[in-house]
Amino acid sequence: MERSPAYYIETVGCQMNTLDTELLSSGLASAGYEQSADMRKADIILFVTCSVRAHAEDKIYSALGRLKNIKKHRPDTIIGVLGCMAQKEGEKIFRRAPHVDLVAGPGRLGHVTDWIGRIIAGEGPILDISKQRTNSKIDVLDSFEPFDPHRESDPHLDITPSEATVQTASAVPYQAMVRAMFGCDNFCSYCIVPSVRGPEQCRPWPRIVEEVRSLVDRGCVEVTLIGQTVNNYQSEAEGRTVRLPELLEMLDGISGLHRLKFVTSHPKYMSDSLIRAVADLPSCIPFFHVPAQSGSDRVLKQMNRKYTIAEYDEMLAKIYEWVPDAAVTSDFIVGFCGETDEDFEQTVELVRRARFKNSFIFKYSTREGTTAHTRFEDDVPYPVKQERNNRLLAVQNEISLADNLALKGRTVEILVEGPSKVTRRRMKHATDESPAKSDEIQLVGRTVHDRIVVFDGTPDLIGKILPVKIEHVEAFTLTGRFDPVASG
Repeated sequence: MERSPAYYIETVGCQMNTLDTELLSSGLASAGYEQSADMRKADIILFVTCSVRAHAEDKIYSALGRLKNIKKHRPDTIIGVLGCMAQKEGEKIFRRAPHVDLVAGPGRLGHVTDWIGRIIAGEGPILDISKQRTNSKIDVLDSFEPFDPHRESDPHLDITPSEATVQTASAVPYQAMVRAMFGCDNFCSYCIVPSVRGPEQCRPWPRIVEEVRSLVDRGCVEVTLIGQTVNNYQSEAEGRTVRLPELLEMLDGISGLHRLKFVTSHPKYMSDSLIRAVADLPSCIPFFHVPAQSGSDRVLKQMNRKYTIAEYDEMLAKIYEWVPDAAVTSDFIVGFCGETDEDFEQTVELVRRARFKNSFIFKYSTREGTTAHTRFEDDVPYPVKQERNNRLLAVQNEISLADNLALKGRTVEILVEGPSKVTRRRMKHATDESPAKSDEIQLVGRTVHDRIVVFDGTPDLIGKILPVKIEHVEAFTLTGRFDPVASG
């Protein structure tokens, strides 16, 4: 009996890409393809890509270069580049890597399974990207709706978006990301996202409620609503306008949903009603990811962020007043065009007074197609960017460690996500990659404040909400011991 073609997907970038990968896998499985954990054994190799930084693109081009040998010895192998880099680079990918068979942008991912079938039939290579966006509009609007399936009718859709469950041969449906929005209309001067993901689109609220209800019916206990600026969500359907606070209230009413969160939020859309919703709704976890990007008003204006540091501080004050145990995380770009030592010091001071749980810190790299690329000089030397990156990271690490030390000796509640990275590495090189339910391994979970906790336990604990007593702390990881007595 002839086996079905096997596919392998490598994902780079944000949570939007992670969800795209999940839905691609579902579509391929529905079409009869099998998933492979080994790129070298796959008949179809797909990359879901990112274009936010040059390093992400360089990583994909390097990987494509290494695949020349595979294509040489197995010419029927299909290689595809999908997502944001595909939209940005287009035909350039074929020129730099002529062994690639498929290039498809993020607005066209719903067609990938069809394209693969046509390539197998000998019709490749295929380029499928959206028309280039002009100003705030796009010539042909590519909707993501056909790509987001009705999960309740798709038996192939694994709603656990984690390689951990694959490594343990588990299919516990306990976590899911649900798309609330697609695209962005903010046009921050450094950002390529509005060009590669297109204009902002919000899914109709009844579709989201229906999807979350079906997920919870299947055992899901945690849902993350995702969108580039998710806190600007607004949908008009069935005679009413629903914004994110109202949507959260609807979802909070679904029995069995224990944790509800949303990412990523833009500071200018962080309304009082949204903060109040997180404070008042039992399933909403006290966690906010609100990228500041800089602590300098001058730099923020050049970035086209449309808020001031005073406004950001006011938003933070409301979060900490109305959600007293809130954890807030942020993003920062250091070394942006024209950033002075004084500008950077203002960023350091923002981090010190805000006491973010953690911050994602990036060195600025110019992106062709952005306003900053055409209007501003990338004039901060790389060594200065590196020094500022290291210093800001050190400040953040100091804060994260100090806050985590307060948890030592306390028992926290975590949702167990799966084997830790250490365990997954061991399993990857082991003969048997699926430990028995009674085998003790190192597991990883998260608190409601999105803190990472590792502890020793058995695979049957995956997907459960458990008490763990914290015994050791580091800046970004807590180590604990499962307390079965506290779990009752």
